[in-house]
Amino acid sequence: MKYIPMTLRGAEKLREELDYLKNVRRPAIIKSISEARGYGDLKENSEYHAAREQQGFCEGRIQEIEFKLSNAHIIDISKLITDGKVVFGATINIENLDTKCRQIYSIVGDDEADLKAHMISINSPIARGLIGCKTGDIVCIDTPKGEIRYKIIQVIYS
Repeated sequence: MKYIPMTLRGAEKLREELDYLKNVRRPAIIKSISEARGYGDLKENSEYHAAREQQGFCEGRIQEIEFKLSNAHIIDISKLITDGKVVFGATINIENLDTKCRQIYSIVGDDEADLKAHMISINSPIARGLIGCKTGDIVCIDTPKGEIRYKIIQVIYS
């Protein structure tokens, strides 16, 4: 069985979404379906078909979240022995040696990744290249634009 790496924060967000879907969204959809049934012939009832479609999406998302949580390998960075190395869950301040541009990224699971929030997937080329490196290391990352050299400025564990 393949485990899905996830931070504590990511697991909590999934649990909150699951709770919302089960306790708020699902009952609202069921209510919509029962109201739509009262409108008569189900073959030509667009409200009924729309509500059933919403129900399918909701139930699919519930199953997906439950699967992910049941197969999650939740990693608490505060309990890891890091020795100053870049690990899953760490926040890294890096500098592109060609452009002198600095970026800060947190390495998270696939579901938590959000580039706008500076959260990159553990499976991204940058994260894979940074894992195991220390502050001051220079890392060469193969990207679609070619090889980019980064210097690790700081590793933060929070």
